[in-house]
Amino acid sequence: MSILLEVCVDSPEGLAAAIAGGANRIELCAALDVGGLTPPPGMIALAAKAPVPVYGIIRPRAGSFVYDADNEAAMMADIDAVRAAGLAGVVIGASRPDMVLDMGLLKRLMAHSQGLGVTLHRAFDLVPDPFEALEQAIELGVERVLTSGLKVSGPDGTEMLKMLVERAGDRVSIMPGGGINLATVERVVRETGVHEVHSSCRRPVGSTDERAIAFGFQAPVSYETSGEIVRQMRSLLDELEVARD
Repeated sequence: MSILLEVCVDSPEGLAAAIAGGANRIELCAALDVGGLTPPPGMIALAAKAPVPVYGIIRPRAGSFVYDADNEAAMMADIDAVRAAGLAGVVIGASRPDMVLDMGLLKRLMAHSQGLGVTLHRAFDLVPDPFEALEQAIELGVERVLTSGLKVSGPDGTEMLKMLVERAGDRVSIMPGGGINLATVERVVRETGVHEVHSSCRRPVGSTDERAIAFGFQAPVSYETSGEIVRQMRSLLDELEVARD
């Protein structure tokens, strides 16, 4: 089975780089520096022209994944926008104050996402019982769970990722994310047996625009999706596929 590469992007340049580098799927975001927020309408419209499936993250604000009624209304409208644009799917997640998955809200979001593919995002990594949460994800009917194995970084969570893969079987895909890069992806894939991975494939870029930095329009160091890193990641995954066969 091939190993799929999903690349998360938050800019038009990042979208183009991911596609040029050979990403199999795109997670479309804004503000990756805070884990990704719902992309703006212009980015959604641009991504609708992509030659690969694009999933828009549905996350109305930074911070926790505990949402009130206003946040829910915003997420419902954002799902409508993704569907209207013709994207392939959405990435959702929601927590209760005790960090258990908010199944009530998630079921409503799932119902509203009918006809779209759905990924459960890293709200999963905050749950107190990952195996209970795995069964809940399967009950919801999501296609995959994006998780770092309940650690801050996916490479640190390989033991849990492997257990989740074994528990999930063919009922749902486990997709590792968080710290998946050229230096770590081979070990993560070999140790967990996953069939898809999630990475930003970004590199740091220093700014030479002193006025933009002074006015706070740009950080001294920012990050951008690298088409070359995407290509190298895709090539490495191809080699791992051959080794598995």
